[in-house]
Amino acid sequence: MASLVLTDSSQPTSGSQHLGERANYVNSPHVIAMVGLPARGKTYISKKLSRYLNWIGINTKGEYRRQVTTAYKNHDFFRPDNKEAMVIRTQCAIDAMKDVCEWLESGGEVAVFDATNSTADRRKLIHEIVCNQMGFKLFFVESVCDDPQIIEQNIIEVKVNSPDYQNMNKEMALRDFLQRIEHYEERYQPLEEKTDFNCKHVFVSLGEKVVVHKHEGHIQSRIVYYLMNIHIVPRTIYLTRHGESEQNLQGRIGGDSDLSLRGHQYSGALTQYIQQQDIPGLRVWTSWLKRTIQTVSGIPAPQERWKALNEIDAGICEEMTYEEIAEKYPEDFAARDQVKFTYRYPRGESYEDLVARLEPVIMELERQGNVLVVSHQAVLRCLLAYFLDKSADELPYLQVPLHTIIKLTPVAYGCKMEQINLPIEAVDTHRSKPKIPGTLDDKFKREKWNALQNYHNHNNHDTS
Repeated sequence: MASLVLTDSSQPTSGSQHLGERANYVNSPHVIAMVGLPARGKTYISKKLSRYLNWIGINTKGEYRRQVTTAYKNHDFFRPDNKEAMVIRTQCAIDAMKDVCEWLESGGEVAVFDATNSTADRRKLIHEIVCNQMGFKLFFVESVCDDPQIIEQNIIEVKVNSPDYQNMNKEMALRDFLQRIEHYEERYQPLEEKTDFNCKHVFVSLGEKVVVHKHEGHIQSRIVYYLMNIHIVPRTIYLTRHGESEQNLQGRIGGDSDLSLRGHQYSGALTQYIQQQDIPGLRVWTSWLKRTIQTVSGIPAPQERWKALNEIDAGICEEMTYEEIAEKYPEDFAARDQVKFTYRYPRGESYEDLVARLEPVIMELERQGNVLVVSHQAVLRCLLAYFLDKSADELPYLQVPLHTIIKLTPVAYGCKMEQINLPIEAVDTHRSKPKIPGTLDDKFKREKWNALQNYHNHNNHDTS
C-alpha cells in the first residue's frame, strides 16, 4: 500500500477526493472515535466494544490512542495555553490516525480511536482525515460520568498506574491527574449538532442514558444496541457445565441424557457451594436439556431456561462417539479438525453459528447482576471467548472441564477468571487440536471408554 500523507488542512489533499466517496459505500471501514474528559470510562467502553465486535466476527482493533511521550513532565503539558505541548499532542493524534487508516486500508473493518477528542476543532480534524481524505465512516462515542466516586475510583485503579506516572508516587500522581482534568475542563466542548458539523454520534452515560444522533448502517446499529446494555455495577458471573451425564460416560456427543451418579453428586456439591457464597440477587440460567436442569434442581434461586444455551447441534453426528464419527464420516471428521470454528456439522451447527445464537445471551448477561449459567462445553467456550477476548481460532479449544465452576469478575479493562474445582471425579471430554487432522487420541477410542464405563459401574455397585 502506498504511504499515507495525512494533514490537518481543511482541504482534501491531492488525490484524496475519490477516496472520500467511499464514505457513502455501505461496507466502508469504520472509525469509532471516543469523546470525553479523562477518567470517564472511554477506555473501558472502547475495549468492551472491540471485544464484542471481534466476537461477532467484525475485524476490529481498539488500541489506537495517544502514545506515551517523553515530553510529559506534569499536568502543565495539558494546559490550554501551552502551545508547544499542543503541537506535540496534535501530532500524536495525527500519527495515531495514520496508524488507524493504514490498518483499515490493509483489510480492517473497525478501528476504535481512544482519546479525549474534547474540542470541536480536534473532532473536525478527525472528520477531515477519516471522511474527506480517506473515505471511511466515522462515529463518535461520547462517554459522560458525573459521579465523583466513580471518577475517583477510575483514577485510583487505572490512571495513576499509567506510564505517564511510572516514576511518581500514587498521591502525587492522583493530584497531578486531577489537575490535568481541570485543564481539559477549561476547553471541553461536548458533542453538539451545531458545532460538530452534524456528525453521527452517540452520547453514553453508562447504565443510565444513551442518546443517538443520525447513526446509520449495520455496524453503528450494533454498537448502539450494545452500549444500551452495558453497565459498570460490580457483579460476578459463574459459568459451569452440567454434572457428568450418562452419555458423557459413553463418550457420546449431544443428546439429552440424565445425569450419572457422579453428576448428581456434583449437583449437590454445586448447590452447597452456591449457598455458602450467599450471593445477593443471584439468578440461575440453564439450557432446555435435562442434564442442566437436574444440575441446579437444589439451588434456591430464581431460574430461567434458555433454548439459546442448548449444546451445539451435531446434526447427523448427534449421540455418536468421536470414534464412530471418524469411522462413518472420515472426511467430515478431518474437515472439522482443519477449521473447527467455521465447520458446520451436516444438518447441524458450527461454532460460528453458535456465537450468533448466543448474542442475545451476551446482551442479557451484560445487563444483569450476579448470574450462574449452567450449560454445555461448546456454549461455555463461546461465552468464555467473549469475556476473555479469545480469537476464533482459540475459541473451539478452550478448556471447560466437568465439575468445575468458572468465576468471572469484571475489572477495569477486562475480566478476572478463577476456577473452582469441586472434588468429584468426572470423565475428561476435552479433545485438543490434533497435529494431523482426522486422527484420534487413544482416550476417545472404544476400548478406553468401555473400560471407563465398567470402572464407573463397578464403583456405583460398591457405593450402593
